[in-house]
Amino acid sequence: MLKNIPSLLSPDLLKVLMEMGHGDELVIGDGNFPAASMAQRLIRLDGHGVPEILEALLQLFPLDTFEPNAFLMERVAKDKGMEIPVWEVYKKIAKAGDKGFVDFGFIERYEFYERAKKAYAIIATGETSLYANIILKKGVVI
Repeated sequence: MLKNIPSLLSPDLLKVLMEMGHGDELVIGDGNFPAASMAQRLIRLDGHGVPEILEALLQLFPLDTFEPNAFLMERVAKDKGMEIPVWEVYKKIAKAGDKGFVDFGFIERYEFYERAKKAYAIIATGETSLYANIILKKGVVI
């Protein structure tokens, strides 16, 4: 056991976070995200939601300050009017968790998938909210 590390961050995830360098990207996928078929490195956090994972991660994970650092999957055309309440939750968590966070950028669904395939790792979650996928770009520890 270690002090001050959120308990939902598994040893495997901590190892991956330590291995990542500046500019590497991490995907947090919702329960519908095809994480296993896309991941170079897959971390399973089934049973946990994205908001609690995001909050725990940002206690340890610095966001990039040189480039945009946080991205969401854009709604597809048929869902353009759909409310996505979890996005506001993410924004509050990110603003409180890292001073380098400005706002989320949006990436079209299939572009998001292609970017996810190149990400350093993907975290598979049990999140049930739709359009709850996030990409985070790692920064440097100052």
